[in-house]
Amino acid sequence: MNSHSLKLFYQVATTGSFTKAAEILCISQPAVSSQMKRFEHELGVQLFKQQGRGVVLTEVGEALAEKAQNFIALEQHIETFIENYRLAKAGNLHIVATYLPANFLIPKWAATFKAANEQVDLIITTTNTKDAFEQLINYKADIAIYGGGMSERPKEIEWDELYEDELWFVVSPNHRFAHQSITLVEMFQEPFIMREEGSSMREHLFSLCQTYQVKPPKIALQFNGINETIRSVMAGYGANFISSLAVREYVESGQLARVYVKDIHAIKHKIAICTRNNEKQNMLVQKFIETIRNSPI
Repeated sequence: MNSHSLKLFYQVATTGSFTKAAEILCISQPAVSSQMKRFEHELGVQLFKQQGRGVVLTEVGEALAEKAQNFIALEQHIETFIENYRLAKAGNLHIVATYLPANFLIPKWAATFKAANEQVDLIITTTNTKDAFEQLINYKADIAIYGGGMSERPKEIEWDELYEDELWFVVSPNHRFAHQSITLVEMFQEPFIMREEGSSMREHLFSLCQTYQVKPPKIALQFNGINETIRSVMAGYGANFISSLAVREYVESGQLARVYVKDIHAIKHKIAICTRNNEKQNMLVQKFIETIRNSPI
């Protein structure tokens, strides 16, 4: 397969127009059209169909566009790898992180790293567990910093555990369960404020229900961010199941209160550095990982 044609196809696919793709690439529209016809002939499938004055992708065209996006991301990753390895102190480093480490750990690590590597551009993306691993596997990120359970680890991921944290049930200090010891069934009568589906904390909560065979609680409010979740519980509504790393400060200052649930084992939450399996890391990745390891949590 001609990689040049694949990249040209992706440009047409994303713009939805031979003309727009030609303008972006500074070539003629007939040249784009001709190359796409040859590409379809080479593959033996139809990638485009006319719709008005433009083109739309066929079913196989849509599937190929998704593959092409991953291919282009991999090509860019290889180019960046070579450039960063050659220069050592310059380039881009894309870090993807789940919400807990992104909010409570990475800011310090990033500041320490940048102080020693001013020419490196750090790009930090915060997302949920599923998307973080997908970005790493598909070469859209160089490192993933993950907070969650071992069961969620994909086989393509190299896992370096940094820290193990307890998960706590917390409520407002004025809540009737504040500082109390109750059963899990009682705890789950309360409405819960949780992160969105795909978050590790939500998966931990429902895994707990399965382990102890109790009915899941009602998710009364749902947020995409960890701070919004904490603030809502502090405001006096519902309960939350969350890493102690995120709420220890609020519990110690009396803005939140723990609820102690009887007869369940301490539930652990792991913080880990994740990279792709069997891949030699470039110098920038190695330097950032070294920064993490030398920074106390």
